[in-house]
Amino acid sequence: MSDLFDPATAGSLSLANRIVMAPLTRNRAPGAVPTPLMATYYRQRASAGLLITEATAISHQGQGYADVPGLYAPEQVDGWKAVTTAVHEAGGRIVTQLWHVGRVSHTELQPGGGAPVAPSAIRANTKTVLIVDGKPTFVETYEPRALALDELPGIVADYRRAALAAIEAGFDGVEIHAANGYLIDQFLKTGSNHRSDAYGGSIENRARLLLEVVQAVADAIGGGRTGIRLSPVTPANDVVDADPQPLFEHVVRRLAPMGLAYLHLIEGATGGPRDLPERPFDYAAMRAAYRQAGGQGAWMVNNGYDLPLARQALQDGADLVAFGKPFIANPDLVQRLRQGGPFNEPDRSTFYGGAEHGYTDYPALPT
Repeated sequence: MSDLFDPATAGSLSLANRIVMAPLTRNRAPGAVPTPLMATYYRQRASAGLLITEATAISHQGQGYADVPGLYAPEQVDGWKAVTTAVHEAGGRIVTQLWHVGRVSHTELQPGGGAPVAPSAIRANTKTVLIVDGKPTFVETYEPRALALDELPGIVADYRRAALAAIEAGFDGVEIHAANGYLIDQFLKTGSNHRSDAYGGSIENRARLLLEVVQAVADAIGGGRTGIRLSPVTPANDVVDADPQPLFEHVVRRLAPMGLAYLHLIEGATGGPRDLPERPFDYAAMRAAYRQAGGQGAWMVNNGYDLPLARQALQDGADLVAFGKPFIANPDLVQRLRQGGPFNEPDRSTFYGGAEHGYTDYPALPT
């Protein structure tokens, strides 16, 4: 039986342990360009088997929050090179999470002040972040417009282009963000997708954009360097599907032949309860569907894990366990988990925006 601290393989990635740092948006990239401070932040956490960066916009249109990084301009690639170099020098492995927020945005963040885009012109009952009076401030999202059919190949191409830019920047791979109510998830789920064309209606149609994106990225950089994040039942960003079990079992069966590095599953509500009685879901059945279809990628679980839960997850069939908020305040979380603590408590007031305080100044254990 594998232990959390044993080495692991995820596609082409050889990992020192089974502990993953989950993506954490921190709003510290003014102008969407990664900074030297970000290189310090990720290097401090390089003892994780795998680091997944904060969500990173594949295009200007894909941005939904102020001061989040991108991967669509040369200066962004250069900024990320400093991050990946720092992590690799510390012995770590790092992938970037490719992100298009879809309707979870605002005109102030869009090219030319345009409306955000979505599968259907349905506003999300959620908030995004703008800089107001010099401070990150949560505001209501703006009503989106529905994407035209002839715009979708361009979005697939943006994912492919961003994946290639990630490899140029020195990343070990990418994770496609298809969770938490952002664009790909909006296409998947009935509550946000009311289309009547080839990308709406049936499960096959609603899954079409996801599968086209993943295939394009895997073809560009290799399936073994491509992961994907899914969240079958989270209510994050106002998404819901009428019948998620057959939807997500269909998705993973179609992903199985692509030779992906890993599937990253958010269990329950993102950052909330792991069990949602009003939205029951059988994750073991989903994993079985993937394996039965020939899927070999690592199965990564996420949401509220501590050491006992993580070890139980490995016994139950998971391969990797992602930890989010604990990594904010504990740069050496791997060592702290290994010895059972102590654990620093995070300062929530510093989660979004700012500089070193609450970002790179949390103490590590004596060595």
